[in-house]
Amino acid sequence: MIKTDIVIIGSGIAALSVAVTLCKNGRKAIILTKGLRNSSNSSLAQGGISVALSKNDNFNMHYNDTLEAGCYYNNPEAVMALVSNAPKVIKDFINSGMKFDTDEKGNLLFGKEGAHHINRIIHAGGDRTGQKVMEELFSQLNENITINEGEMVMELRVKNNECSGVITRDLDGNINRYEANYTILATGGIGQLYPCTSNDITITGDGLAMAYRAGLELSNLEFIQFHPTMLNINGKTKGLVSEAVRGDGGILVNQNGVKIMEGVHELKDLAPRDVVSRVVYNRCLRGDHIYLDISRIENFEERFPYVSEICKENGIDLSKKLIPIRPGAHFHMGGIKASPDGKTNINGLYAIGEAACTGVHGANRLASNSLLEGIVFGRFTAENIMKSKRIALHFDDEESYVKLDKLPDKAEIQKKMMEFIGIVRYRNKIPKIIKWFENFIPDKLEKPFGKINLTEITDEQMEIYNMLTSGYLIAKSAFNRDESLGAHYIISEE
Repeated sequence: MIKTDIVIIGSGIAALSVAVTLCKNGRKAIILTKGLRNSSNSSLAQGGISVALSKNDNFNMHYNDTLEAGCYYNNPEAVMALVSNAPKVIKDFINSGMKFDTDEKGNLLFGKEGAHHINRIIHAGGDRTGQKVMEELFSQLNENITINEGEMVMELRVKNNECSGVITRDLDGNINRYEANYTILATGGIGQLYPCTSNDITITGDGLAMAYRAGLELSNLEFIQFHPTMLNINGKTKGLVSEAVRGDGGILVNQNGVKIMEGVHELKDLAPRDVVSRVVYNRCLRGDHIYLDISRIENFEERFPYVSEICKENGIDLSKKLIPIRPGAHFHMGGIKASPDGKTNINGLYAIGEAACTGVHGANRLASNSLLEGIVFGRFTAENIMKSKRIALHFDDEESYVKLDKLPDKAEIQKKMMEFIGIVRYRNKIPKIIKWFENFIPDKLEKPFGKINLTEITDEQMEIYNMLTSGYLIAKSAFNRDESLGAHYIISEE
């Protein structure tokens, strides 16, 4: 048994925001990540951080845009907590050393993205915001933080509504048990459940599946945001084309140059992501090839160095001013039910970032609110922990002897999810995927996709089991919501 004060699962922006605040206040924590420390969606994020810092903006306007994008299904208190605290938190971040893009006079530059009615997105390194933010956060960690790479968390240690740590397996194959006073889930979303995604390869719904097995409350699982503009090369996804490209004047067109968002929404190409994704998806089903026309953007390669890099790596001639795109799974608005300071229904267990569902995003996340959420609510979570005093209960773990009989491969899960729980869902077809998932439920479990024997399973099998678990839960939630709302677009029958 490894005893420690705080265990953080994941190494994205929410995890590091917590860790930075804790370590600067003398608290020690261990960060566990199954990949490398940079294996997170945060490091890949091209978009910026939305914050009401310009003279023409205020947090009430940010609040209204967040609610509108979320189809007013948001938790208003959580939204207000986010947007009203954002200016101070981001100013503190800048004062601690973070450098965002500025003009020649040193004034912050504000970009515009989907569903925002004003320019309020700050960037770093053009379209390398996530990378730059993560580099700064890593630099602010001190000796109080230990990072264990290549150590996969398999289960949460929960008994009688109390969490006392985690069970992991390290690179040497050792099963480790951590006894921790505080456990923080910051595992990201579920992007790898789909064949086309902006998410890091490690994002396989682990946190959601572990939370379910441990008895955590889950919420809004059916709301999955698809990003409209993934770089599409011969039907394969090669990276994300930031929404900021459309904010700077990029226009979605088909092979004949027809502007596909004309007459669809008042914000046209900067309509909410669910609207734009459905238009692109339906056009593709009709046989159209969809492109992002960048001819109106001056100094494109300087403004968007990362997008330019991935385009060139994949043989796109940027002089033609057309980037081939299609939608891909991007962000999960649902997740582990939590408050803005990370608290869940289990004592000692916190959830933050994309793994959590505070209700701040409603049915559809407003562009560039995700990095903001990680920074602001990460700080809130650390402050909550620092104000509390908790000693983990010591108990022996109950072992499961249930073994896995059969598993599909990841590609099969991804194909099924896109077919049945994709951008458009058909209510009469969803029971088919639920039944398909049920074929892989091991025998002798107290509940579907419950705890299994950890000693005779590989990390790859554990990931697949977590994908099956998360997919099953999402499909059940999608079936239970009859009406279309935001990112959940459902039709009664095909």
